Amino acid sequence: MKALAAALLCLLAAPAAAAPPEGADMRLAPWFRSLQQPKTGMSCCSIADCRPTDFRASGDHYEAFVNGEWTRVAEDKVVHQTENPTGRAVVCWTPVHGIMCFVPGPET
Repeated sequence: MKALAAALLCLLAAPAAAAPPEGADMRLAPWFRSLQQPKTGMSCCSIADCRPTDFRASGDHYEAFVNGEWTRVAEDKVVHQTENPTGRAVVCWTPVHGIMCFVPGPET
């Protein structure tokens, strides 16, 4: 039921949601739409909610640079995928829900 509610929220909010970031590669839109929260399987929404971001490992968790500040990423929001076609960390975030998903970037 929660997954359905989240999906509906994303669909209903789509007309009012922010546009994709300037210069977004729309060929990646299907990849962004495929992202799901690991614990719940709920959608991370779309390319309009997801942005490349700076990140860092801090102890046993990640932090992502969101809205001008370092924000702790809850483990149940980290999407561990074998492939991240963006080449950078990605955070899916809204002011209402906070971090919905986080895909780590290449670690150096």
